[in-house]
Amino acid sequence: MPAFPFNDTVLLATVLFSVGLTGVLVRRNMVFMLMSLDIMLNAAALVFVGAGARWHDAVGQVMFLLILALAAVETAVGLAIILRLHAQGRPTLDADTGNLLQG
Repeated sequence: MPAFPFNDTVLLATVLFSVGLTGVLVRRNMVFMLMSLDIMLNAAALVFVGAGARWHDAVGQVMFLLILALAAVETAVGLAIILRLHAQGRPTLDADTGNLLQG
């Protein structure tokens, strides 16, 4: 028997995903938006782990590792874009002024 019921795991993942989605839609700072995207990816990974524990299958853990790798790549690319914008002399991390990349 799993430590948490599957319904509680899905409920927690839904709350985490909602918090992440709210962070992406409300905040305009790109660093906070990246963190919110990571929260959303962790919520999806939590569902996979919970489903794998529910049906006694290791595929959930494998999908968790793939999502973890995807989150790391997403963070690296996002931070590279932020550093590129900063190198061009952009004074703020506001996402609304992101049309300064030319190339």
